[in-house]
Amino acid sequence: MSFLRRAGRVAVASSIHGNVQRRQRTRWAAEDQARAAQVQPVPPIPDLPPLPPQAAPAESEMSMDAKLEQLTKLGELKNAGVLTEAEFETQKARILA
Repeated sequence: MSFLRRAGRVAVASSIHGNVQRRQRTRWAAEDQARAAQVQPVPPIPDLPPLPPQAAPAESEMSMDAKLEQLTKLGELKNAGVLTEAEFETQKARILA
């Protein structure tokens, strides 16, 4: 007889649990819908005017003498140990570009 009582109690507990779970899901779904209805759409970002053309960098307008002077200074810094080989090559490429 105790087996049947225990089975009956389990059935009642399972039924109660199922009912509570269904109520919670229904309540949460209603809350989610209410929140979704309250969310205001983000206004679109206005089109920005195009940027004016940028002036060419001053480095490309340097004369050959100015480039040679900078390369000489760069070589001196490399020989003095101030610049590494990689830094020297990077700056040399920037000057010659």
